[in-house]
Amino acid sequence: MRPEMKKVLAEIEKVIAGKREAITKILTVLLADGHILLDDVPGVGKTTLAVAISRAVGLAYKRVQFTPDVLPSDLVGFSMYDRQSGDFSYHPGALNDANLLLGDEINRASSKTQSALLEAMEERQVTVDGTTYPLQRPFLVIATQNSVGAVGTQFLPYAQVDRFLVRLSLGYPDYAAQMEMLKSRQGVNPMDQVQCVMTKDELTGMQEQVRMVVSRDTILDYITRLTLASREHEAVDVGISPRGALFLDKTAKAHAFMEGRDYVTGNDVQAVFRDVCTHRVLLKEDTNQTVEDVLNDLLKSVENPDRHSRGTLKQ
Repeated sequence: MRPEMKKVLAEIEKVIAGKREAITKILTVLLADGHILLDDVPGVGKTTLAVAISRAVGLAYKRVQFTPDVLPSDLVGFSMYDRQSGDFSYHPGALNDANLLLGDEINRASSKTQSALLEAMEERQVTVDGTTYPLQRPFLVIATQNSVGAVGTQFLPYAQVDRFLVRLSLGYPDYAAQMEMLKSRQGVNPMDQVQCVMTKDELTGMQEQVRMVVSRDTILDYITRLTLASREHEAVDVGISPRGALFLDKTAKAHAFMEGRDYVTGNDVQAVFRDVCTHRVLLKEDTNQTVEDVLNDLLKSVENPDRHSRGTLKQ
């Protein structure tokens, strides 16, 4: 891992114990300039994680608790008539001045409110009454959702889920991690110890470097063969979308950058494949396979170009 990201990881681990792998994945997404969907049970530290990231990287943080009465204007803002000037003035919403937005329990909000996020996530801007307002850079959405069986929840539309770079789960801590969490909070708040070790300008600079990481034609061919194979799999109804292929390339570049390389290998693609693609595959109703089974089949059946590479892989 790059030294800069190790410092960020160390600060986050002051408040989140035993989740280094998940945190590393989230930092990779941060470098890839993507958005994260956390599918988890309540109380495992999702909000704490978002706050720790914002403090360690110096990001402006906003949290929106999604409930059925949250309106699109709460997110994107609204125009109000000013009697004195005779003009409409724009009042910003939660998205406008945030670098990191935590959308808590996003699947409790109405579809109309959820859809208000789409332009912001895709284009880093919001449009109100025909006027477009750019968002701050960087801009990251970490959205959480409860299990669909919980009261008041609903399925997120596939088109909306497809806009998240990865879908992750923190899960419950093990014994040692929970003991560490309990001990660290005896009379103190460990969040107060989290220090800013990276500025947002430094982060945007690193995101630019990630975009310059090289994906050779053999890597692009590998990504294409994986995604095409997902659409042709006998158990799959909807395979990995073209957006998914672009996101797979983007995340593989961030993974390579985290490892200190300026080029992507087939192993980088494999390392991020499941997290990027799990939520992009819909299975047929009559299949006995799981999405995990299908993705494992694809990784086994589609040849990794690294197997035939010798020496340096750099172009």
